[in-house]
Amino acid sequence: MNSKQINQTGNIESAQISRNLTRRDFLRLGLVAAGAIVVSKVAPVLAGGKPPPTTTRYPLRIPPGASPLNYSLTAAPGSVDVGGGKNSSVLAYNGHFPGPTFRANKGDSASIQFTNGLSEATTVHWHGMIVPTAADGQPQDLVAPGANYPYEFQINQRAALNWYHPHPHMATGKHVVLGLAGAFIINDAEEAALGLPSGAYEIPLIVRDANFDSAGNLVYNPTSSGYLAKNPMVNGTRDPYLNVDSAVYRFRVLNGASARLFKLALNNGALFTLIGNDGGLLETATQVSQIEFSPGERLDLLIDFRGLASGATIMLQDLNTGWNLLEFRGTGVAGGGSIPTGTLSTIARLSGPATPTRSFSFDGMTRINGQEYDMDRIDFQVPFGQTERWRFTTKGNAPHPIHIHGASFQVQSRTGGRGKVFEWERGWKDTVLLNDRETVEILIRFDAYRGTTQGRYLIHCHKLEHEDQGMMANFVVV
Repeated sequence: MNSKQINQTGNIESAQISRNLTRRDFLRLGLVAAGAIVVSKVAPVLAGGKPPPTTTRYPLRIPPGASPLNYSLTAAPGSVDVGGGKNSSVLAYNGHFPGPTFRANKGDSASIQFTNGLSEATTVHWHGMIVPTAADGQPQDLVAPGANYPYEFQINQRAALNWYHPHPHMATGKHVVLGLAGAFIINDAEEAALGLPSGAYEIPLIVRDANFDSAGNLVYNPTSSGYLAKNPMVNGTRDPYLNVDSAVYRFRVLNGASARLFKLALNNGALFTLIGNDGGLLETATQVSQIEFSPGERLDLLIDFRGLASGATIMLQDLNTGWNLLEFRGTGVAGGGSIPTGTLSTIARLSGPATPTRSFSFDGMTRINGQEYDMDRIDFQVPFGQTERWRFTTKGNAPHPIHIHGASFQVQSRTGGRGKVFEWERGWKDTVLLNDRETVEILIRFDAYRGTTQGRYLIHCHKLEHEDQGMMANFVVV
């Protein structure tokens, strides 16, 4: 399927926008939208120097839930409160920032009628979902301004937190930073049998950063090395808080930033119980004190608030910046719950060649194996149903979060640099972090779709500024 076919109800010429942009054009693309200024109260100076500021905090936004069956989804400019009652102009899905959280069961069908209400072409990519090319929202398949497109696919994968966002070449970073992102949660019988926290005790958290101008307007001002902004946001809320009962909570966490790595920890030293990642549940739960994850990666975390007194607080922090991301405030209301023990999930281990089938070098900020992205070029072919070992290296300018469309994979090793596979990288993944001086190897098998019309996919760096500048490659499953 090509861009002309998709845009037959709109302006075909606008579907060629991303083909004609240069990297210099991309770096000039800074869309400005109105945003709210969050008020900080600074106490008087105490003996010994200045006290830390007291931050005014605002209720965490919880995106509305939705079924993906017969759903109408529109991307368009919107106005939302990012904290403090002052509206901010953003790009939003159905007026929500972040977009609605889709929920479905394994085996369900998704039929989402998408309308592009933006002034430029875009797509919707279902990150982590195993879908055919026509539903994958790739750069070749732009939806023109004012046009519609049906995203239709079967949900044939295990329970997991996935997400959706635009994927237009040279404009992905801008569209995502200005608001276009949302969660997509899949459930299955294996997960349901565990009795994990649900309802009000299961909360998606989209963690990201943002810049605002002097008037409080959200601004996208990237550099070639990435958009590293000055303000944290969770679920589109600046300086949020969440009232929590005396209960175990399940947080489905997405790093929705364009370029920033977050290292999560709790300020009281309490442990997270890690139960899952990109591809769903791990085999067993693991307790960890901190987790560093990159754009596109997801975490499934349990936090035990059963000992948190009414009025007491715990802060979710980012150790890389020192930011306070989200304040948890105890209500004292009994909620219960428990931390699971034993086996969570049965994961079939891939077995493949001992030596790499393919090697990928992520070069500079624009190339894979020395080539910049060309949406009309197929860079390699992958055999259907055959497990391969892929090796990732870099010649600098990391971090590179590597994302692969069309299949989940299993991380086998990391040598050099951090020198280990972390607990949150086990099980199934679709995005893995590659730092400088590291080599990462994975096993992967494509066994869902094949052929140029069904099985054309992408491998790319999920630092969106690297992606937009050309650090992507097309491949076909044959």
